[in-house]
Amino acid sequence: MTDRYAVMGNPIAHSKSPRIHRLFAEQTGQDLTYEAILVPEDGLGQAVARFRDAGGKGLNITVPFKQKAWLLAEARSPRADRAGAVNTLWWREDGSLFGDNTDGVGLVRDLTRNHSVELEGRNILLLGAGGAAHAVLPALLETGPALLVIANRTAEKAVQLAERFADLGPLEGCGFPQLAGRSFDLVINATAAGIGGQVPDIPAETIGGDTCCYDMMYGDEPTAFVRWAETAGAGRALDGLGMLVEQAAESFFLWRGVRPDTAPVIKALR
Repeated sequence: MTDRYAVMGNPIAHSKSPRIHRLFAEQTGQDLTYEAILVPEDGLGQAVARFRDAGGKGLNITVPFKQKAWLLAEARSPRADRAGAVNTLWWREDGSLFGDNTDGVGLVRDLTRNHSVELEGRNILLLGAGGAAHAVLPALLETGPALLVIANRTAEKAVQLAERFADLGPLEGCGFPQLAGRSFDLVINATAAGIGGQVPDIPAETIGGDTCCYDMMYGDEPTAFVRWAETAGAGRALDGLGMLVEQAAESFFLWRGVRPDTAPVIKALR
């Protein structure tokens, strides 16, 4: 019997997840379907219940529902608990709804495996203090950076986020102006500025010829942050398409117990 999976979000028509999981299924010989479901902003609980009643096995959850999915889950992984957000759901044998978050591991695998970016002992700058930053902080700190600085337009939010995760590694929170005179090995954009074609207002000296810049967003064309980083003289400027595929591969593994090869899928999407 063919198993059913889906991604829920709003908007959702742009999602690449159905194609990614179809490619995973073809590659691994798994018998499943995967669709994109548009959910009203106040209707996640009802949509998840309908999906289960129709025989659904598992779900990916995207914006704006990751925090709501965290609340819906009856049990959660430690990384989902720390993130305060869930992007992967499935029903266990006892019928309970389990939530996990694969964003952080997706980011780290894309950086380290697909782009050979060294994280251990490096100085990392994470731009933004919202849900995207929350989700990836634990995984980034697990790699053992020398220092991870969270910078946000509202400095207070960055400081609060650094305090919340301080037990996991060397963290500092600040506003964008406080970055003046500092440089970093890796700069990760976790803000939503790119949606409007904007980039975070950080000092130019933050970026050097040895700096790798990474935008968690992606698009058919280079993102605003990638274009800005190239103009600023960054050594490398990468988008988040690989992160999308890697976090999907982790979800696929959690659901099916099979880990797909991500490289051909990333190549197909490019």
